[in-house]
Amino acid sequence: MHSVLWKLTAAAQAAAVRDGDVSAVELVDAHLARIGEVNPAVNAVTQLLAERARTEAAAVDRKRAEGVEPGPLAGVPFTVKESTAIEGVPTTFGAERFRDLVARADAPPVARLRAAGGIPIGHSNMPTLILAGVHTRSELFGDTANPWCGAVTPGGTSGGDGAAVASGMAPLGLGNDSGGSVRIPASFCGVAGLKPTYGRFAADHRIGPDDPPLAAQLLVTDGPLARTVGDLRLAYEVLAGADPRDPRAVPVPLYGEPLGRPVKVAMVTDPGGHGVHPSVREAVESAADALRDAGYEVSEVADVPRLDEALEAYARMTRTEFATTWPVVKPLLGEGGHRYIERGMAEVAPVGLTEYLRLTGVRMGIQRAWAQFLEVYPLVLGPVFTDPPFAPGEEVRDDEGYRRVQSAMRLCTATSFVGVPAVAVPTGVIEGLPYGVQLIGRSYREDLCLEAAEAVERRLGVLTPIDPRP
Repeated sequence: MHSVLWKLTAAAQAAAVRDGDVSAVELVDAHLARIGEVNPAVNAVTQLLAERARTEAAAVDRKRAEGVEPGPLAGVPFTVKESTAIEGVPTTFGAERFRDLVARADAPPVARLRAAGGIPIGHSNMPTLILAGVHTRSELFGDTANPWCGAVTPGGTSGGDGAAVASGMAPLGLGNDSGGSVRIPASFCGVAGLKPTYGRFAADHRIGPDDPPLAAQLLVTDGPLARTVGDLRLAYEVLAGADPRDPRAVPVPLYGEPLGRPVKVAMVTDPGGHGVHPSVREAVESAADALRDAGYEVSEVADVPRLDEALEAYARMTRTEFATTWPVVKPLLGEGGHRYIERGMAEVAPVGLTEYLRLTGVRMGIQRAWAQFLEVYPLVLGPVFTDPPFAPGEEVRDDEGYRRVQSAMRLCTATSFVGVPAVAVPTGVIEGLPYGVQLIGRSYREDLCLEAAEAVERRLGVLTPIDPRP
């Protein structure tokens, strides 16, 4: 039985527990066995919470036995990125300095998943302090391997969750995204990922008692990874909503007003005209065909609004904020961990207060341009990454590698800057590697993104779970 349970979707696992077909303890044990089998090769799960997970599973079973509804995620295990707090467990950020930084409470999204019956089964790997690069390698836990091929990165910064979900260690992962950090590992690992609208999910991204500065507040959103879009939808419904611990989170309805049909989709294959690999173009065109088959009106457009301007403003605002704390942060990153941010600061210099304040206005103008564009096209279809998955560490190896990776993730960067939602969904396998696209929508219309992504998935299929490959 264990050999079957971990392969099921999160929705099917929860239904089996609710219906009494399997106990939550059995479900957790099945995933612990899978982790024991494949994690030594993948190194995605960092702090395994085996006994704690079994205890929580037993509590779910008792609740069901007493006739209490165990929740929409009854007994479903999930991984949690090392930057997100699980009560009583160190939130290490992958850094030696925070090895013993035990969390006093669950972060809001962990609390929501747990309240729905989900069970955190372990922390997952990430680049040190989320700053050491796009490849998932941390000072404390080393490299995470892409389960499809060890020669390419699983992506980052939520690469531990992407690799864990793809290889069957958990049906759900909780990551975060400030420029592609959920969508890139989802695409590279052949799973689905949701970056919600700014303010859709409550979060807490503090290190210590102080809140982060403006750009970090505006850009970082927590988001789930899953093997199917249906499981993303399930997590979305649990995670959304206001919370007094996060004043940014707003009580917007989960589902907006239905749109007239056919829904218009703007397809952009080469954002900004900076180049796109043929395999990536093929993935976008395959998704466009799937959407047309499902009744969407897909039109190719030259570009999205003000892309290069968004990239420049994003870079200048974030580099300025990094510069203010860099003398303190740099020593915490471990050997070589400083290279990614320093390459970025060499490419785009920090700015003064007057220019920084001007850039906050630039952001508003870019958001307005996107809102007007999305009024015509409620959805945008485009690449997650305009190149194939790259070798581990390429983004810090030299200036050329850094620029290539930064350019390839440009549509992710721009949409994080604007704050709109996006769903990454796989489109298929090309030369042994998974490829995917993203569907970007109007603010607080994650429902439109999920619906369109499900249409792509129905036509092109689900790629995982898989057994790790060398």
